[in-house]
Amino acid sequence: MDEVIGVAIAIVVAGVFGGLFLKGIDRKLAAFMQSRIGPPIAQPIYDILKLMQKQTIIPSTSVRWLFTGAPLVALTSGIVLLLYISLSYVCYIIGLQSPVQGDLIVIMYLILIPSIAIISGAFASGSPYASIGAQREMVILMSTELPIAVVVLSIAWHVADSMYNPFALQSLFEYTLWHHAGAFGILGGILLFLAMILVLPAEMSNVPFDQAEAETEIAEGVMVEYSGKLLAFLLLTDAFKALSLSALIVILFFPYTFTGLFGLSFSIGSYSITPLIEIIFFIGKVVIVYSIGVTVIRVIMARLKISQVAKVFLFAVSAISIIGMVLIMLDPKMKMI
Repeated sequence: MDEVIGVAIAIVVAGVFGGLFLKGIDRKLAAFMQSRIGPPIAQPIYDILKLMQKQTIIPSTSVRWLFTGAPLVALTSGIVLLLYISLSYVCYIIGLQSPVQGDLIVIMYLILIPSIAIISGAFASGSPYASIGAQREMVILMSTELPIAVVVLSIAWHVADSMYNPFALQSLFEYTLWHHAGAFGILGGILLFLAMILVLPAEMSNVPFDQAEAETEIAEGVMVEYSGKLLAFLLLTDAFKALSLSALIVILFFPYTFTGLFGLSFSIGSYSITPLIEIIFFIGKVVIVYSIGVTVIRVIMARLKISQVAKVFLFAVSAISIIGMVLIMLDPKMKMI
């Protein structure tokens, strides 16, 4: 148990720097794709350190306790989300027994909490810009729930006959979505992955789904009145959420370990460094998923109207996920399991 606690602490500490570096890689890669130099990869860390030294201004029109408490709730829930998603998988790849299985239904609720906290803080600020941003955030939040639910149910249905707890993340480590999949199952899995990739930038409020924070329209929207430490907490929440959601997509669709794929182990003298290689391999997959789902999409697309966002997710993305679910259920090889 002491080892698991140590792993949990390491995940939180690594999550702070890893999430911020992930945001930095996103900005650097976007700059490269646009033929710019861009900021240094460590720029998000510099931003946080600078904000922690700045004065925090509380608007006189705000509901003080809710305005100041919302970023703390958002940050705490972001940390819990990362721990709940990553702990069981990290323990699995380094050979420890995790006390947390990672329930997919609980994860769906945990994903909502940071956004709900930010919406509450925006409404409590008393700013009309923040209120408009909060309303837009609610539309995006409700629009993305159906595709996420369909993806979760599809994966749970696939592993239900082979695992006693199909909603546990641990079930996917041994029995992946692609296990015994035929042509229909593979195509269905690709569609589910595409749906989650499209949900990722919306959950992260990135272009083309950044209507809640549109700088040129509503001056940062939900975060317009935040400054100093409270703004730093919101940026840290964003970093934790980026890492968490990317890790979730990796675990849902690509939970394979380096050793499992290539059958290789590594050691220096009598010390095995295979767990370190596995963690690096996992981080690499997270960076690739985030780069595809957020960086590439925001570089090649422009911001949509809020009405278009609802239509995209409630019709197009939901249809993609439902078709993927149907294909998985119709796959004859999966029925034979």
